[in-house]
Amino acid sequence: MKYLHTMVRVSNLDESLDFYCDKLGLEELRRIDVPEGRFTLVFLAAPGESAAQIELTYNWDSEAYNGGRNFGHIAYAVDDIYEICQRLMDKGVTINRPPRDGRMAFVRSPDGISIELLHSGSPLPKKEPWASMPNSGEW
Repeated sequence: MKYLHTMVRVSNLDESLDFYCDKLGLEELRRIDVPEGRFTLVFLAAPGESAAQIELTYNWDSEAYNGGRNFGHIAYAVDDIYEICQRLMDKGVTINRPPRDGRMAFVRSPDGISIELLHSGSPLPKKEPWASMPNSGEW
């Protein structure tokens, strides 16, 4: 397992970049605009520390974030998305967003923190029971 990033939702991308980059000193590594989803992702890291990233998620449509909603998730790359999800299920963990696509799943910690699991490399072929498993709760 490898730590990837922590996601934080931001209400004003320019103000956030001013804070995180100009004031705090992080560097922008990459930016992804997703017009169909109406959001922008900006990945930042401290200079020379690209392995520990923060993902700023800016939703183009305004939304008030309260109650910790602005904190999104912690992400880890895993060698086999199906194996880790089965292991977690066997230990009583609910798979909130199953890896139907062979690439991504979400679970929650006991305190409700979302954990994103991303298969390293190309997605695995779709497979049951994951392909038809519905979402459960929030993720």
